[in-house]
This record gives sequence, structure tokens and C-alpha cells, in this order.
Amino acid sequence: MLTDDEILELERLWHEEEIDVLKDGLTNFDENTSPNYQFLYDSLHSQKWGFDQNGKPKLLKGYAGCVLQGSSRSTKTWSGIFFIIYLCTVKHPDGVTINIYRETYNEFKTTLYDDFKRILDMFGLPNKFHEAQEVKSFKIGKSTIHFLGDGKHGGGCDYAFFNEVMHISKSVFDQVTMRCRIFWWMDYNPSFTEHWVFDNVMPNPQVGFLHTTFKDNKFISPQEYNKIIGYEPFMPGSYIVIDDELYYNNKPVSEKNQPPPHPENVKNGTADEFMWRVYGLGLKGSMKGVIFQRIVWIDEFPKDVAYIYGNDFGFTADPNSLVRYSEDKNNIYIELLAYHSIETPEELGNELLANGVEQDLPIACDSSDKYTGENKGTVEMVRGIFDLGWIGAFKVSKTKGITFWLLSMKNKKIHVVKNELWKYVKKERENYKWKEINGIMINQPIDKHNHFWDSARYAHMAWNDGTDVEVEWD
Repeated sequence: MLTDDEILELERLWHEEEIDVLKDGLTNFDENTSPNYQFLYDSLHSQKWGFDQNGKPKLLKGYAGCVLQGSSRSTKTWSGIFFIIYLCTVKHPDGVTINIYRETYNEFKTTLYDDFKRILDMFGLPNKFHEAQEVKSFKIGKSTIHFLGDGKHGGGCDYAFFNEVMHISKSVFDQVTMRCRIFWWMDYNPSFTEHWVFDNVMPNPQVGFLHTTFKDNKFISPQEYNKIIGYEPFMPGSYIVIDDELYYNNKPVSEKNQPPPHPENVKNGTADEFMWRVYGLGLKGSMKGVIFQRIVWIDEFPKDVAYIYGNDFGFTADPNSLVRYSEDKNNIYIELLAYHSIETPEELGNELLANGVEQDLPIACDSSDKYTGENKGTVEMVRGIFDLGWIGAFKVSKTKGITFWLLSMKNKKIHVVKNELWKYVKKERENYKWKEINGIMINQPIDKHNHFWDSARYAHMAWNDGTDVEVEWD
């Protein structure tokens, strides 16, 4: 029988063996290696530098940085920390400087603090996170790691890690990468479909990209795995993902184009298409904060129902959104008819005519009319189309707040016609969000990606509160 000292010694040897296995895994890969970690490793080692014809340094081959996009539990952040340990203990034993960025410094305390504390212990490395309540920098070997947030760029660094980059500004990224000497990387859950990362970073051929999901995590717990896989609403293998959209029978999934249901998940009551897109597939724009998380796509506007119109003005850079609208006790029906900038009443009149908008039906318009004349009035666009014959045009009076009406709309099931303009609705649905302060959602929408929703909201206001409309100009 082992003595207490022998048991302690055996535990020490086991722990040392576990550390040796972890260290060996930093450079020797097998089927258990995270795709995110191997991608970071391969991206760094793919670099080949030379000089251009003017004698200036030039990346001849490989990536200057890389992007990790993924769903919940896909090992993005843990892989980044493992990569930092590799850089500090293997790649650069003489030391480097690594800067880690988040939107605010306080966010480190609820995320990376705990991750570093656990992983440093796993590798048997000195662990400052057990003693200090606040860590702004620390060392691994001879290397120094800095936590930077609140828009701080920091000084020059050898490596830069942008954690949850969706909430970091482009100006911070630009300033940091100008001062990053060797390699940078970023990770994120895809909480937007419109973002500077997609427009200005990913198209660059010197930037690598990898998309992973929870299925790429070999060490996910059975409970976590079963929870996520339980959200899948459709029969596995019956549909495909193309450009962040689900397709079945070569068409986007809609109310009338549904893959076969997942028999077990539907029976168990766990199937949830939204949750599956978010946490299972990691698709862009399907994350927290979205105001209208669920809409139902329909092929055509219902027949034999009363309807009105809603219009949100858009000039030059912004689109003018025109919708057909109807609702009943439990449902809202919307069809987007126009979505492009319109400068004058005459242009808007032509659009109304082209879409068959009846001249005597209500058209609920934005009360903040930006088309002003010499008298600096606020109703010129509305007056203009009224004078052109659309006598039902009026501007809504916003006597109740935006949030009141958004929540009112959310009380009903929202159906949207999937016509040739549906991609604009999809983009706004994925990007119209509640504001977030220090990680906490508040009931106040961000004034972006809302042209379609504003036009629908104006119609909803007119439909539900007759006292909230103005039809008199003077």
C-alpha cells in the first residue's frame, strides 16, 4: 500500500507527464490538435520575407495575420492562448512582446483572466492570476504579455491578438498592425454581417481565414456537445450552408422550403433554428442583441387582407425603404417594395407608381423628413407625393418611443415576403441590435441597419394608434 508521500510523488509525476504531453503537442500535431491552433502555427511558419524592387521589405509568401471565425466552444480563444505559450516557451525563448486587445480592459476580467489562469496551471507555468485581482501585464519566461482595451493602442509589439474583434474599432486595428513586427491574429463569434473585418481585412490575400464550429473541439464535454447538437432543427445532411445561409433543394430555406425535420430533436422539444445557426453553425449575424431574432419567410403577401404602406426616407447614401404592411391579432405581414436612395418627391412618386401603390391608401412616412426647402420645413417629401396624387400620404408623429413600438411588433409573429429584395431584409435582421453597455443589453436600439424596420414600424404605428398620425400640413 502506498504511503502519503508516495501518492504525492506519483501525482507529481503524472502532472509532469501531462505537462510534457501538452508541450509536445505545441509542435507535434495529431487528430486531437485544434484546427485553430494548427492554423495559427502554420500561418506563422508560412511567412517568407524578402525585398521589393525598391529594396523595401515585402512578404513574398504566407500570411501577415489570420482570422478565426467560429461558433460557441470551437476553441478559438484557447488556441490563441496555447499559441502564446508556444511563442513564449518554444519559438522565442529569448523573449518577445505580445499585446492582447479587447474593446474594454474590464472585459479581460470576465474572460481571459480565467482562461489564462487555467491554462498556465496546465503547463505548470508561473501564474500571476491566482494572486492578483487586476493583471495588466505579466510574463511567460522572458516574454511580456499586455492586456489593452478602451481604445488604447499600446506601443510596438512583436505579436498582436485581437480577441472578440467584432467590438474593436478599425482605427485600433490599423494603429496596432502598423506597429506589429511579426504576426497578428483575431478571433470572433460572427455577431454582424456588416463589419470592417469583412470589408477591409478578409479580402487581403496576405490574411488567412478559418471557420470552425463546436464539432472541431475534440475536448468539448458531452453535456456541452449534446446541448448544442440538440438545437439542430433539420435532418443532418439534408441541407448545406452557402455564404452564411442554409440551402435546401438549391434554394434558401424558407417557410415553404424546409428540409426534413430532425425527428429526435423535434420530439424532445429542443430543435431551434435560430439557436442552431448561432451556437451550432457559427453563421454571421446570428448572435446576441439582435432585435428581431425570428422572422418567417413567406413566398407572397397574403391575399384578401387589408393593408397599408410604410416609407422611411433615404437620401444619397441611405436607402428609401417602402413596404406593404398588414397585421392581425397575432401576425404581422411585410413586403419590401423598394430599397434605394430617392432624392425628390418626383422620384418617389415614380417608385410608388411602379409598385402599384394605390393613391388613396395610407402611406405612413418618416416624420423626420430630411428633404427641406427654403422654409426649412419638415414635410416637403410628404407634401410632394401628396400633391402628386397620393392623398393617403402622411407623416407619423413619434409621441411614443421607438422601443415601445419595437416591443409591440415583437409581440406578434413577423412574416416577410421573400422576393428579389429579401437580401436587404436579411442583412438588416442580422444587424439591427440593442445597444450594449459593459456587456449588458439595454432596451435602446442602435440607429443602424434599420431602414426596412423603420418603414415597417411606421406602418405598425399607424395601424395601432390613430392618434399618432398627422395629416394636416399647416
